[in-house]
Amino acid sequence: MSARRCIDWPGLMRIGLGELRLNPSAFWSMTPAEFALASGRDLGGGGGSMTKSALEALVRLYPDRGEPSSDG
Repeated sequence: MSARRCIDWPGLMRIGLGELRLNPSAFWSMTPAEFALASGRDLGGGGGSMTKSALEALVRLYPDRGEPSSDG
């Protein structure tokens, strides 16, 4: 069985509504990444920075559909 992480909603609400003084609508509409950036805290997402190889893999999976490339 995998370890299950609990979300500390009261703590997150204290930070968002109390420290950051967000209104409830803004708080609940934020993504976890936006909240982490706004609060300056590591929320344990573990993602870290994107590497060049990870970006290249995403570009291969989801190529732009706009202008045709000059090499193909």
